[in-house]
Amino acid sequence: MVSLFLEFGVKERPLRANATEKLLRKLNQMTFICRIEGMEDEPPSRKTEEGGSSKRSQRPQDRQGKLPRRRKEVKRSLRKPDCPEHLSGGSAHWLPEQPGSEASVSVEDTAESCPKRWDRCRRGHFLHGPYPATHFGPKACVLPNPTSVMHIQDPASQRLTWSKPPLNVLVIRKIRDETLLEPFKELCRFLVEEKHLMVYVEKKVVDDGSLMMDDSFSAIRNQLCTFREGYDDISDCIDLIICLGGDGTLLYASSLFQGSVPPVMAFHLGSLGFLTPFKFESFKTEVDKVFEGNAAIILRSRLKVKVVKGMFQRNEQLFSAEENGVVPHNHINSEAGKITLQLQVLNEVVVDRGPSSYLSNVDLYLDGRLITSVQGDGVIVSTPTGSTAYAAAAGASMIHPNVPAIMVTPICPHSLSFRPIVVPAGVELMITLSPDARNTAWVSFDGRKRQEIQHGDSIKITTSCFPVPSICCHDLVYDWFDSLAQCLHWNVRKKQTRLTDASDSSETEN
Repeated sequence: MVSLFLEFGVKERPLRANATEKLLRKLNQMTFICRIEGMEDEPPSRKTEEGGSSKRSQRPQDRQGKLPRRRKEVKRSLRKPDCPEHLSGGSAHWLPEQPGSEASVSVEDTAESCPKRWDRCRRGHFLHGPYPATHFGPKACVLPNPTSVMHIQDPASQRLTWSKPPLNVLVIRKIRDETLLEPFKELCRFLVEEKHLMVYVEKKVVDDGSLMMDDSFSAIRNQLCTFREGYDDISDCIDLIICLGGDGTLLYASSLFQGSVPPVMAFHLGSLGFLTPFKFESFKTEVDKVFEGNAAIILRSRLKVKVVKGMFQRNEQLFSAEENGVVPHNHINSEAGKITLQLQVLNEVVVDRGPSSYLSNVDLYLDGRLITSVQGDGVIVSTPTGSTAYAAAAGASMIHPNVPAIMVTPICPHSLSFRPIVVPAGVELMITLSPDARNTAWVSFDGRKRQEIQHGDSIKITTSCFPVPSICCHDLVYDWFDSLAQCLHWNVRKKQTRLTDASDSSETEN
């Protein structure tokens, strides 16, 4: 069974025996609560008829599991916002079935005894599909794995909650844009004077000549905390990020936090604004709503990228006779490899041919197995958030940010059959130069830190456990489709007019 973990600022700890038993009991309680919530709209007589005498004896146990569970859920909402469970909307924890375990018997018996209501309960509360059954027919089932835990995340219930009121706010402003000067001053004045918050800004923003000459803003400017990218670490002291500008400000905010990322509130003051759903005209009202809590958030997954120099050494003669494209371990020198760069990427990793006129020729591996060689201008490895950026321009499909996946898109491939593909989020991709490559390749990360890749170098890419919690203006579904329509004009076409004649126009008159 595939394990999907979504960490957010807290490292995962191994479960002990007692903790596992408690988790199984909670799962059993959650199962009965889910059934009861799904049957609330049914008449009591029907519940009595279906329950029968055998279930009447279980009702006291159900009530004992139901009431404490709801009280525990109330207490859980007061946990710190850097907890993975809390910021993922209280996602359910599902354990694979184990022989003799209480939870596995309860889930199975519940699903079989009332399949329609169980399926309706699961589908009514989740945007993702229901948890798949692990039994297939009368005799087949998935091999139990007691060490794996799957966290099924409910996108519809992803709500932001503050354990304590936020005190430190990072304001990121798009530079070299004089039209953002007044909105920046209004926001800082509101946060400092009315909200009494500590505001962090970049030093180059405060040193702007227009701000220095504004005497009315000098009192606010003296209270701002400044930092410099690459010199000052602010990852542990920021509670909220507010972006003023376009999509680039959100990408820049992501690059400042290579670990856990605070919630991001982005105002549309740039050119495109696909990732910035808020309008600045009502910024005070919107900021107050966020501070009150219970705001919808969307967890934008990031890519964890490592650039390893001189590790991947290949013998061309041996690889020509190799079957199935499996990488021999004796030809990978782990000691010679040196990680020169490790980044968290929000949009995409782009490998291209650089200034060379030759085709880019790189090999693509998935979990150590050679998948294909890319011959063209390059290849794009993107997140679902990045599927609407460079990948969309290269002909890829657009994926909702809540879909756990990694997209691989070729750039102008010299092949008529090379289509973009989507792979599971848990795999590890590796890109290396092909031994037949006539030139080197170049790699960039969200359009930054561009560097050259030579023979023997490798780029390892997998899904990061630190997403970017982006605050939604309405909800995570409406905001995405609204951005598709407003920014990319998705499926915009002149409407077809209706026929005035009731007869079918395709029929020909004799």
